Amino acid sequence: MSIIKEEILYHGRILDLAHEVHKMPDNRESGFEIIRHPGGAAALPILDDGRLLLIRQFRPAARDYIYEIPAGRLEVGEDAAGCVERELEEEIGYRPQQLESLGYVYSSIGFCNERIYLFIATELEQRQTAHEPDEFIEPLIVTLDEALEMISSGTITDAKTQIALLRYAVLDRTKS
Repeated sequence: MSIIKEEILYHGRILDLAHEVHKMPDNRESGFEIIRHPGGAAALPILDDGRLLLIRQFRPAARDYIYEIPAGRLEVGEDAAGCVERELEEEIGYRPQQLESLGYVYSSIGFCNERIYLFIATELEQRQTAHEPDEFIEPLIVTLDEALEMISSGTITDAKTQIALLRYAVLDRTKS
């Protein structure tokens, strides 16, 4: 299982499209189109009273507003914790004093190598937001039970947000 040949078909600002030929476990060769992405980081912000801070953000790919946790793309040389600290401040105006890892997920492993690192962010210090010109973000404060109901009802459709909330729910319940 190794790459025999690779060619960049498209080089973009946030992703590349590559054609790769791999040697498969049975020694056959197969070609794949792979989206290469630098990865990202996302955090579930927990307020001092235990409520969660989600965002409602317009996402052009979905052509709609999506409920999600704050997240962003890793910049060159940036680690996941630094990325999520930056994004929390930019998107919701908070700087976390504590980050706890929830592991990572692949966004769509069938064709993309994007790995999203997930965190719980606590001990939040209020700061100023710094939205990008193309970001339309509204905060939403909910309880864990309300967030889980939003998953169950289909209101939260973002995969990284669902995984972070479910992993947090399992941790939260085991601490009780």
